[in-house]
Amino acid sequence: MNPGNPVRKSRVYIALLHSPMYNKRMERITTSVTNLDLHDIARSSRTYDVDGFIIVHPSEGQRRLVEDILSYWQEGYGGAYNPDRREAFSVLRLVPTLEEALAQLESETGRAVKTVATDARLYPDSVSYARLKAMIREDEDTYLILFGTGWGMVAELMNRCDYILEPLEAGRTYNHLSVRSAAAIILDRLLGESWFER
Repeated sequence: MNPGNPVRKSRVYIALLHSPMYNKRMERITTSVTNLDLHDIARSSRTYDVDGFIIVHPSEGQRRLVEDILSYWQEGYGGAYNPDRREAFSVLRLVPTLEEALAQLESETGRAVKTVATDARLYPDSVSYARLKAMIREDEDTYLILFGTGWGMVAELMNRCDYILEPLEAGRTYNHLSVRSAAAIILDRLLGESWFER
């Protein structure tokens, strides 16, 4: 049983990755941190009782930027002025690599971590939202849901994951949500109330 959330048995973490990503020309790049992503995904994470929101960035300078933002909202004037934002940021942590994030979670939970990639592109054998939601609810596992930036995670990173989640609205002619919007929708589908089953 998940001690932090009695509704589900699994522990669920999310990570926002910045490297290696694709740009619009499908070249490998490292993206920059976006302030709004930190705020909005942290708020969604706290709302849906995510066990941790991990920012993964290889650049020391970019990690310092995130630390400065966190300091303002947790220890500085921002935290005193807006306690709700301070609470949202309480779930955020920062690491340089995905490997370090996985090692931390395995040490923290005592379980191997199952990685779940997200993408706007359709991959073969994608897992459905219904199936993954049921697995999270019933299995005593640790899941790390990966969100990419730029034009998405490179293919070899996607293919290393245990699961690839089906795209949001794959049949639409326009499918270019911001990562913070996609994260909110995905968290609601996987961790939110199953209102549609009534």
